Amino acid sequence: MSDLTIKSLRKSYDALEILKGIDLEIKDKEFVVFVGPSGCGKSTLLRTIAGLETATSGNIIMDENDITDAQPAKRDLAMVFQSYALYPHMSVRENMSFALKLAGIGKAEIDKKVEDAAAILKLDPLLDRKPKALSGGQRQRVAIGRAIVRKPKIFLFDEPLSNLDAALRVNMRLELSRLHQELQATMLYVTHDQVEAMTLADKVVILNDGRIEQVGSPLELYERPNNMFVAGFMGMPKMNFLDAVVLTVANDKVTLQLLSGSLISLARSGLKVTEGTVLTVGIRPEHTVLSKVDSGLIPARIEISEQLGSESFVYVKTSANETMTVRVDGEHPVQSSGTNISLSVDSNKCHLFDGNGIAI
Repeated sequence: MSDLTIKSLRKSYDALEILKGIDLEIKDKEFVVFVGPSGCGKSTLLRTIAGLETATSGNIIMDENDITDAQPAKRDLAMVFQSYALYPHMSVRENMSFALKLAGIGKAEIDKKVEDAAAILKLDPLLDRKPKALSGGQRQRVAIGRAIVRKPKIFLFDEPLSNLDAALRVNMRLELSRLHQELQATMLYVTHDQVEAMTLADKVVILNDGRIEQVGSPLELYERPNNMFVAGFMGMPKMNFLDAVVLTVANDKVTLQLLSGSLISLARSGLKVTEGTVLTVGIRPEHTVLSKVDSGLIPARIEISEQLGSESFVYVKTSANETMTVRVDGEHPVQSSGTNISLSVDSNKCHLFDGNGIAI
């Protein structure tokens, strides 16, 4: 078993508090991704779990053992960093076996562990090469292999794909998913890339300013965000937000007036808002449709478009000067900048947030 429980964890550097009371439970064999903007504390959290940073207060408990003050080498964790940190004068085999040699493990056992890890990572033909003869993706696989041979209770990954190009990042994401399924190990992964979070994680932990905003599966966070921060962070492109005023609430339906003057009715049972309340409507780009002038809900003007092949992103300004993004199929003809259009939205997919940005 490799459960991990974090209780009221805080980390400060003098007067600067980075982690502001983290409470989190991680179950055995879960792939958990910490995601958030730069400076939110995700790498500090991972390093504190690893013992590379000292907790100011709180507890880190692994399998019912408090490891808060344990030395890194005593925690039975293995960390893969953003930089490969391979010894350039050693072969792949020597890099992967180095920690085992320091631990005094016998040669026969070391050879078996290295060969098993190499087979999992498809490094068998590369074992006698030096790092300079490897590609970036191969070097990162060696760094992961160096962690695998130790058979840790928990793997820690600190933005391991950041130094790879786009194509390699996709390939390595697939390899990491396969690796997790094959090893059936608990893995904690830090990234600022929400695509990595959505595709890799069983559980996503969204951090903001040293606090956890929400924890859940990727689809839970996408479909039911707790607040505007989570709603705007999960999803690419990010959710559109429009200011609105409640006109009527009746028969499990609320009618809102947008700044553009348009009216939108949403089916919401048990919604506790009163007429005149100012709310924010959230609607994702993929739930917004470009329509001809006067045939949609919201008058708008095309500002610019990005054609990506399979899809296009169209950036528009509404008549109330609000910026919105629309995702359309790549084969959909996109009109030129300055063209007046209107927007239709799927009212069943709209999100509502109160004046504090909390989902209602």
